[in-house]
Amino acid sequence: GKAAFGEEVGVLLCDVDDAGSLATMARQTRLVLSCVGPYRFLGEPVVQACVENGASCIDISGEPQFLEGMYLKYNEKAAEKGVYIVGSCGFDSIPADMGVLYTRDKLKGTLTAVESFLSVKSGPEGVCVHDGTWKSAVYGLADEDNLKKLRKTIGYAPVPVVGAKLKKRGFLFYNQEFKEYCIPFMGSDGSVVKRTQRYLHTELQETPVQYGAYVTIGGLASVIKLMFAGMLFLLLVKFNFGRKLLTKYPEFFSAGRFTKEGPTQKQMDGTSFTMTFFGEGYSEGQDPQSGKPNVKICTEVKGPEPGYIATPIAMVQAAVSLLEDAASLPKRGGVYSPGAAFSKTKLIDRLNKRGVEFSVISKPEV
Repeated sequence: GKAAFGEEVGVLLCDVDDAGSLATMARQTRLVLSCVGPYRFLGEPVVQACVENGASCIDISGEPQFLEGMYLKYNEKAAEKGVYIVGSCGFDSIPADMGVLYTRDKLKGTLTAVESFLSVKSGPEGVCVHDGTWKSAVYGLADEDNLKKLRKTIGYAPVPVVGAKLKKRGFLFYNQEFKEYCIPFMGSDGSVVKRTQRYLHTELQETPVQYGAYVTIGGLASVIKLMFAGMLFLLLVKFNFGRKLLTKYPEFFSAGRFTKEGPTQKQMDGTSFTMTFFGEGYSEGQDPQSGKPNVKICTEVKGPEPGYIATPIAMVQAAVSLLEDAASLPKRGGVYSPGAAFSKTKLIDRLNKRGVEFSVISKPEV
């Protein structure tokens, strides 16, 4: 029988280098939460063991190459086995992916485009992230060419543009709403949202939403600091010895933002995030294929410190949704993005009750 919630659970030791230990673990559960990283080096054996042994799996990867690679390799097998492999269920990319769906559901009419702006606020102690995330970024940026190849191999169906085309913004721009400079968000949000929108369009005939992800970085001083750091990073990341330096001295190259110890409790307590979504679309009865968008909406997702507090909340609630809202999951198993897996479930309600809060800020009239 399956263990009920709250039953005493023992400790199972497994090792990603020991396939047998992973298989034994996967056979004893309905769902594995995979917290290992960088996933590009350590993630696949867990996915493979789960698919082969009939367990579902959720991870918190923000690495598009890993996420889409798993889709290519295991989507069909997972469907055959009736299991769900859902990646990027942490801060990357549940707030963005579910935030776009929330915005769509709150707009009266047809949502056709959304831009999100992430702001991370920190207390006097500053912010800090563990160097595992830093490593993922270093290897991810170094390997962009292979990501392009992978996408060619997958051969994604193109997603049609519905409504006015969303303009891509420059690398650096000033945002009047926030009175801050902004840059494109480098995480997995853009690619994850695109996969969700493609799925909802091709499988459920829903109108695809165009999406742009940005992050606020502050005033001019922050811009200058960031430009120097960014140039150095991009210079080093292209070379093997440069990557060695970057991964060996994360604290130095990130001006203290990434450390081998991760954040202190005080730093975590003082940190929070807000992701603001500006959506546009067409009112009910307006044809989104013609004319200019005539409705706007603004929503937000707020939460505690992203990496260590919001991420586990998101992951655990995704897991609860997968187990409890099973009737609302996609009809067949497979490798899914969070929005594709959970668009019909109660995930947003569950998150709202746990401190990752979705709300409508303004609904300007037509």
